[in-house]
Amino acid sequence: MSLVLAACGGPPRVLVVSGAKSEDTAGTVRIFVATSRASTKQPEYFSGERSPAVAFARLDISVPRAHQVGQLELPGSVTSAGDPASHFTVSGVERLTELEILKQVRAEIARRPQADREVLVFVHGYNTNFADAAFRFAQIVTDSGFKGVPVLFTWPSRAQLFAYPYDRDSADFSRDALETGLRVIARDLGANRFDILAHSMGTLLTVETLRQAAIRGDGSFGGKLRNVMLAAPDIDLDVFKTQLAAIKRPVTVFVSSDDRALDFSRQFAGDKARLGAISEKDTEIVADLSRAGARIIDLSKDRGGDDYNHGKFATTPRVVQMIGKRLSADGIDGGTLGAGRTEPQDFAARDK
Repeated sequence: MSLVLAACGGPPRVLVVSGAKSEDTAGTVRIFVATSRASTKQPEYFSGERSPAVAFARLDISVPRAHQVGQLELPGSVTSAGDPASHFTVSGVERLTELEILKQVRAEIARRPQADREVLVFVHGYNTNFADAAFRFAQIVTDSGFKGVPVLFTWPSRAQLFAYPYDRDSADFSRDALETGLRVIARDLGANRFDILAHSMGTLLTVETLRQAAIRGDGSFGGKLRNVMLAAPDIDLDVFKTQLAAIKRPVTVFVSSDDRALDFSRQFAGDKARLGAISEKDTEIVADLSRAGARIIDLSKDRGGDDYNHGKFATTPRVVQMIGKRLSADGIDGGTLGAGRTEPQDFAARDK
């Protein structure tokens, strides 16, 4: 019932530009946007409807000095610009053409030291509008300490609880757009590598995109794709096994047995267990997935920062900082992510 009530009523959050001053903020996160959403008027900019043409934008989001790791400090009113000293606020929004965004992202990559010439692609989940996806990504970039160029791929979620079937179809609708975008990142921008972090239903979009890329013959994107991290994946377990068999690459999966949002999505999926709701106690499932190339990181013992325990990857300080360590490490699916009590021993031994 609480899930239902949370989804009913109130306008969606929008991107109202604030007059942020440098003394009020801890810095600014510049995010480049590619979207299969339909364009609309500001301050919404992109709606929950689908567009056959990909659109582009650049966002500058200021981080408040009062920010605490794992928190996303936003104003209570979804139509307020917020207080830059206390809230994440928007300091600039610009719609871009394809040529403009290519030029600007190339410039952002080129001005970084060689070690930081990388891109992090974030693919949000179900029931998420454009503004909420942008603010969450800004918080993740800030708390992980990522030093490369952030790119948000935002797909047409209507941000309504009972629009689950529509959102699922929208994720499928967006596969070609995401694949094209990943190929551009790998081929045309001068990045040394790129990583993907996907959440909830966005993981289904991501893995299906990687599957079709692998079928086309280049699932590694010229060797540029490094880490694939799936947070609270809303994917059927049986489906995920077939996807892993096709993509033939390691992936990291954050799971939590107390994820209430995945309990809800299970009702739309014929009462089939969702990948993101397993735990290390499901020893046979974990062992099977590990042999197939999935590193399972169980967050069931971590305290979530949201009512549904669905966003632990971003709201739990140790986890978002763990992601940051992975992004700064060398190698494909390497680094320290998952070391310790949450990593299945057989997978750790295999990596050695």
